[in-house]
Amino acid sequence: MQYPKRRDSAAPSVREPDARYLISPTLVDSCVLIDVLADDPDWAEWSLDRLDVLGSQAPLVINPLILAEISPRFASAADLEVALASLPIKREALPWDAAYLAGQAFKIYRSAKGAKRSPMPDFYIGAHALVGGLRLLTRDAARFRSYFPKLTIVSPESATG
Repeated sequence: MQYPKRRDSAAPSVREPDARYLISPTLVDSCVLIDVLADDPDWAEWSLDRLDVLGSQAPLVINPLILAEISPRFASAADLEVALASLPIKREALPWDAAYLAGQAFKIYRSAKGAKRSPMPDFYIGAHALVGGLRLLTRDAARFRSYFPKLTIVSPESATG
């Protein structure tokens, strides 16, 4: 009996997907950047390591609020730009849908007797990560988990942190 010829050689080649595109980009919280930029003796090494690992997997991202939170540590905008130039960070605008979600998180905060009168930057940062499908790299995971339980967080307490 004669078998049909194998068609393996004629089959189109299938490339493995690039791993960088299988993992979500990471929104980097200001505390992590401050650890690195200020060479914090307790946290700089952990933060640098996480930036290296996560940055090798997918882009690292900041938004205007994160930039605003780190800017007081610099004498000028030019000094801040020089410091950030050493890090592989992409800048993104805050999505409009994140503003609504931040407001909803603030509403929960106020109903729990929170004292602040307007949404805090962490609400916008967490909302940005959630609506953008981004992971969040932070050392302040508890607050983000409270208001954004579906958010993927990389922190010292997480298995990947």
